[in-house]
Amino acid sequence: MATKSTKNTSKKAVIEDKPFVMRTGFGKLDAWQKEVLDAEGNLCICSGRQVGKSQIVAIKVAEYINKHPDRTVLVISVTEDQAERMLQKILLYLHANHKKNIQLKGVKKPTKHKVHMLNGSVVVTKAIGQYGTGVLGMTVDIVVPDECAFLNEAVWASITPMLLTTGGHMWLLSTPNTMQGYFYEAYTNPEMGFQTFHVNSEEVANARPEPQKTIMLAHLAREKARMTELEYARQYLAQFLEELGQFFPDELISSSQSLQRVPVSSGLSGEYFLGVDVARMGGDETTFEILERIGEDYYQRDNIVHTMTLTTETIDKILELDKKYMFKRIYIDDGGLGVAVFDQLLINDQTKRKVEAINNASRALDRDRNRSRKILKEDLYLNLRHLMERGRIHLLKDTDIGVSLKSITIENNKNSNDVRIYGRYSHIVEGLIRAAWAERNKSLSLFYEVQ
Repeated sequence: MATKSTKNTSKKAVIEDKPFVMRTGFGKLDAWQKEVLDAEGNLCICSGRQVGKSQIVAIKVAEYINKHPDRTVLVISVTEDQAERMLQKILLYLHANHKKNIQLKGVKKPTKHKVHMLNGSVVVTKAIGQYGTGVLGMTVDIVVPDECAFLNEAVWASITPMLLTTGGHMWLLSTPNTMQGYFYEAYTNPEMGFQTFHVNSEEVANARPEPQKTIMLAHLAREKARMTELEYARQYLAQFLEELGQFFPDELISSSQSLQRVPVSSGLSGEYFLGVDVARMGGDETTFEILERIGEDYYQRDNIVHTMTLTTETIDKILELDKKYMFKRIYIDDGGLGVAVFDQLLINDQTKRKVEAINNASRALDRDRNRSRKILKEDLYLNLRHLMERGRIHLLKDTDIGVSLKSITIENNKNSNDVRIYGRYSHIVEGLIRAAWAERNKSLSLFYEVQ
């Protein structure tokens, strides 16, 4: 593994290979994982995906709180699910290796947010949100920001003061994002004082025993064929690339998210628009984004995410929402499973005159599948950013929306002059760009009657 470090250590790994195999079931530790386990001070792990960075950090946290009494470790993530997944790994390891030292009864028994040890140490997980307000005033010994390259930069002003009086440390871990921000500086600037690790998914796969080696290399081959060269380099080779940028800047996201969610009753009379992103084959989330147009501005009234949704459930949800909002337009992605949803909405009397399929890979289709005009994916994204930059779209203060916006990457390939827009958590934004297309469609009549 290409491991870069600002500090050398000669300590033996806390956990030897054999006990690790017996007690965790994860298999033998990789060489780089042993180095992380032994390392002290501030750590920065820049890695490709699916290499085991969360597992080794979970083990490191568990061993730390088991060995050191009266310490507090804070694991932070942008979303609740991400924070809970890390704590689950920590608790599983503790159960397998140090169960007798966990506080298992009473008010301090384990929860999905906290694990207490009998020695007085505790690990806490927090969904920090976009601005870090959830951790203001906390004092900790170790802070672990998970996937921290995707945290809003405003968050770091809340994180760093937590270590002031304890002399504590940060253990940063993430796949790379853009060439800016705290994580990038921690990884590239020695003056930040981080011991750094670079973990390449291909090198990890080649070092694994069979049959895992073959399984991982086959998966990487499929991913390399599916992705652009630059996207693959960032996601799996853990490279920071100047050709990749954040499409929606943090400041723009923050200024656009100004609304609190309020209950909406039925029988509404405003102009409402629905954007739907249907989960792909193998995907697990369908999103429904609702905008209201008032004058020249758009106000987001709801962000609904359904997990593992059947096409019939998606159709029923759209019909249910339409009865409530009486949408002027329903914009839907008709790629993959979306085509089944679109076709059913076209033959339903309730929705047939208001549904429009926008396949962001190419163009919009009308109800007779005529190619009425070419709409590129870039058009959809640029239209949303245009509204945001002019303060004409007001989004909900919802962490998941902010995370989705921040994840959107613009790729400028200098060799081919191609521009590509994509995101790791794009499902919410994919719904938003469709709902926001109402701005471009407002002077157009979707259907007309033949005389």
